[in-house]
Amino acid sequence: MNTTPLFPLSRALYPEGMLHLRIFEIRYLDMIKQCIADQAPFGVVPLLAGHEVRTPEGREVLADFGTMAKIEQWDAPMPGLLQLRCVGTTRFRLVSSEQRKYGLWVGQVEPLADDPVVPIPDALQPAANTLGRLIADIQQHQGPRADLPIAPPFRLDECAWVANRWAEMLPLLPPQQRHLLADDDPESRLGQIQDILKRRKLLVE
Repeated sequence: MNTTPLFPLSRALYPEGMLHLRIFEIRYLDMIKQCIADQAPFGVVPLLAGHEVRTPEGREVLADFGTMAKIEQWDAPMPGLLQLRCVGTTRFRLVSSEQRKYGLWVGQVEPLADDPVVPIPDALQPAANTLGRLIADIQQHQGPRADLPIAPPFRLDECAWVANRWAEMLPLLPPQQRHLLADDDPESRLGQIQDILKRRKLLVE
């Protein structure tokens, strides 16, 4: 089991999700430069406690599930700053973790199987319909070539894809994000998402 560099965030990343990062902390600059040189991914894990930017009094508590992030594009607009566009690939279980020099987190991860393709049942179709309307609205106002927060292909007929996109956009608490990452059943995941959308009165029938 290889040691994987970790990037704790207040928001979870899910497979095929888009992640834009501005890197300026020493612990992450060195890590990301090495990932770029090796063309290697890094692990994104939700923060259950603590802050993304390191503080003297803060203590970071990592969730035990996360998603690997592949760097698709990077830029260095000035010294000490990297801008990244990443995409989520494989979910994983964080078996163990430790902090190293400058507070960099690394861990032993166990990859999880890719989500099976599960068609959306009629009862959960409102969640997919609402997401489709949202994507169309973004495209209409920003243009089809804009840097959209959701990348095509838009698989609005698959439970996992729809659930993952909503999980990235909704203001979920860290324990909720962790629970969804750990759930291996795409239909169950989408059912939980639709319940949240109902409570927030966001569904379009």
